[in-house]
Amino acid sequence: MDFYQIRWEYEPTTFPLVWDENGSVLESFTPDFYLPDLDLYIELTTLKQSLVTKKNRKIRLLRQHYPHINIKIFYGRDYRSLLLKFGLQG
Repeated sequence: MDFYQIRWEYEPTTFPLVWDENGSVLESFTPDFYLPDLDLYIELTTLKQSLVTKKNRKIRLLRQHYPHINIKIFYGRDYRSLLLKFGLQG
């Protein structure tokens, strides 16, 4: 992102997702990156299916509670595609 002069912030915001009956946060989600010029959060995930499933669940909850938040999840295959597209090794 630096190469293309895209401003970014690393884990700038944590979103509460699940609360107990007293209003205490039980579960939250912190996307990996925020691109302020695009008003877009980015989440990167691994190939391990159990982690992908957990992140997908959290993103569904985030979209449910915060529909105005723009978020894009990039999976391992997306990362590899970008490396190939730009002729990089990964």
